[in-house]
Amino acid sequence: MPHPSGIPQKIVNKVVARRGRLHAFESLAPETTALVVIDLDESSVQADPVSQGMIAAVNALAAAVRAAGGVVAWVLSRMDAMPKHFRAILGEALAEKYVNDGHAGGGGTRLWAGLHMVPDDLRATKSGASAFFPGKCDLKAQLDAHGIDTVLIAGLVTNICCESSARDAAELEYKVILISDALSGQAHGLHEATLATFYRIFGDVRPSAEVIGLLQESPQGAACRPTSSRNRQ
Repeated sequence: MPHPSGIPQKIVNKVVARRGRLHAFESLAPETTALVVIDLDESSVQADPVSQGMIAAVNALAAAVRAAGGVVAWVLSRMDAMPKHFRAILGEALAEKYVNDGHAGGGGTRLWAGLHMVPDDLRATKSGASAFFPGKCDLKAQLDAHGIDTVLIAGLVTNICCESSARDAAELEYKVILISDALSGQAHGLHEATLATFYRIFGDVRPSAEVIGLLQESPQGAACRPTSSRNRQ
């Protein structure tokens, strides 16, 4: 039973043997589902060809979530001061770049122009890696106000802010699904390692087409699908 996101078969076999099925979450309730898109900002996307190539998938997924009755949340970063250990960990040049991008008006605070945001979408600003870490972002409060219990994670970087957010969301007992073709990692192997680890122990991993299919299969999603000419005859 291969995994559609290319997770190593050895891991897939172990997971399927343990729980008896490929996916932890076999269906979606759109009205309690949120797509959370992380750090697809001007500075980050401009420097990352992989994320530029996945914008269409993110937009398609966002449209499907909205059409089925779910919520879309766009998360950007804000950094008003240099974090305590940034220079020691990242080096002077990269630490300064991140802080400059994250200041008010910086490229890290503006959503990539190719993304389709609508007025009813949620917006949140995080001051750390995770969008779900207490005190660093108000995303949880916004999602809880909409009764959300399932989170779809897209954006960049897979193995840093997206993984940090996904793990914290799992700790908060959301059902969490990483969208494998709507995430961008720093280098080959890092993206893949995050998907494999998350699938094995924290939540689920699916490509966007599968998630769109699950949304459309739900009663709410089916009601939103246009009737084909054959069905109207």
